Amino acid sequence: MGIASSLKKVANKTIAKFGGDITIQRTTVSTYDTDNGTVVKNKSSVTVKGFIEGVSQTEVNDLISQNDKKLIISAKDLTFVPTTKDMVLIASIEYKILQIDKDTVENSDVKYLLYLRG
Repeated sequence: MGIASSLKKVANKTIAKFGGDITIQRTTVSTYDTDNGTVVKNKSSVTVKGFIEGVSQTEVNDLISQNDKKLIISAKDLTFVPTTKDMVLIASIEYKILQIDKDTVENSDVKYLLYLRG
């Protein structure tokens, strides 16, 4: 685990030093409210540091459009692996996660690249 641990530390330190605050919201439980006929979602959230940038022309495909964003976060900051069911808050703007790419070394996630749509 030597190189994976080292890469996690480097990614975490770099993102912590130069990244901005982002919040990942995870829906933990959904229940149906029979009184008013709505679904109530219980959310948990975690704030981490991350880099956000626009999508390049070469990344545009059937799923990713030119107006989407990329977010890079350290895997060390999270106790869970993000999914497309999670939401991301950046500067009070809510983004849907379209796709998640992982950088993995020795079966250990180092960082996540999230493609977002506002």
